[in-house]
Amino acid sequence: MGELRLVVIGDELVAGAGDPKALGWVGRVAARTSAPDRLTTVALAVPGETTTALGSRWEDEVRRRLDPAADNRLVVGLGRADLGANLSLARSRLNLANILDVADQWKLPAFVVGPPPGPATDSDRLGDLSAAFGDVATRRRVPYVDTYSPLAAHEQWLGDMAAGDGELPGQAGYGLMAWLVLHTGWHAWLGHPDDGA
Repeated sequence: MGELRLVVIGDELVAGAGDPKALGWVGRVAARTSAPDRLTTVALAVPGETTTALGSRWEDEVRRRLDPAADNRLVVGLGRADLGANLSLARSRLNLANILDVADQWKLPAFVVGPPPGPATDSDRLGDLSAAFGDVATRRRVPYVDTYSPLAAHEQWLGDMAAGDGELPGQAGYGLMAWLVLHTGWHAWLGHPDDGA
């Protein structure tokens, strides 16, 4: 028995920006996550943040939220800001690798959620970015949820994006992201029997 503490770092997608229910994918996943005694979810989001900026701030912010008595876990929610900042794939890969390597040194289990589809003009580059993030996570044996590939041509996702500003998902889009997280290794990562729970 004890506390499961999920510290989630990332950009506005981690904060659920654009969701009229204010849950985002993080809130929806937390609602479907069982804990031995108590679940604490701490979302540390900075809108528009690149992986470079995330890499420079996360250690201090996360360290202060860890509890030695809890089962602490790190969830990295990646966005699309690296594209707008024209970061190279090599730089984006290195930034994520550094975060995951430090988490490993801290014995802090990590889980990575990749960027979902955005504006159509970014589709090829975003697909490459998602694949690069996935490769970094896989090489470190860290679970990775590819939200880009399953949603890039998903009718409900595209409709939800079109109904909004084209940048952020709404209620349906965040629901789809949460479903992908919950069914792509989430429960196994937490030591639960299967992803159908």
